[in-house]
Amino acid sequence: MADLSDPTIDEAYQDVRSDKSETNWLLLDYESDRSDKLTVTQTGTGGLAELRDALGDSKASYAYVRVTFSNDKESQREKFILVVWIGPGCKVMRKAKISVHTADVKQVLRVYSIEVPARERDDLKEDPIVVKLRKAGGASYDGV
Repeated sequence: MADLSDPTIDEAYQDVRSDKSETNWLLLDYESDRSDKLTVTQTGTGGLAELRDALGDSKASYAYVRVTFSNDKESQREKFILVVWIGPGCKVMRKAKISVHTADVKQVLRVYSIEVPARERDDLKEDPIVVKLRKAGGASYDGV
């Protein structure tokens, strides 16, 4: 089981979800290679582009991101995504625990539209994610 008892995790989660906050992502990393305790290592206001730069190649991490996109000329939508990052240099034992730990993370970072598994930074390009969010969101008037 992953240890998500750090109160700063819920604080960061609420901050990302808040309409009054500029913060639009949070990153959870393991305290150490041998630990199952997750902590907030970064938050930011630069969206997916900034998050991609924050990910470590040798780490397994979880991120929660608010994605804002135009549905049409008159409206904007905000949706949340859960990112499960397994860097290309992540150790085998850490990879083995990810599926079990992801279930624990989903109990804390509860509300999201889609889960995005990412193995390389290109998996977190905004355009393909927005297409998935539109499909997951139901009504789409622009043929996507």
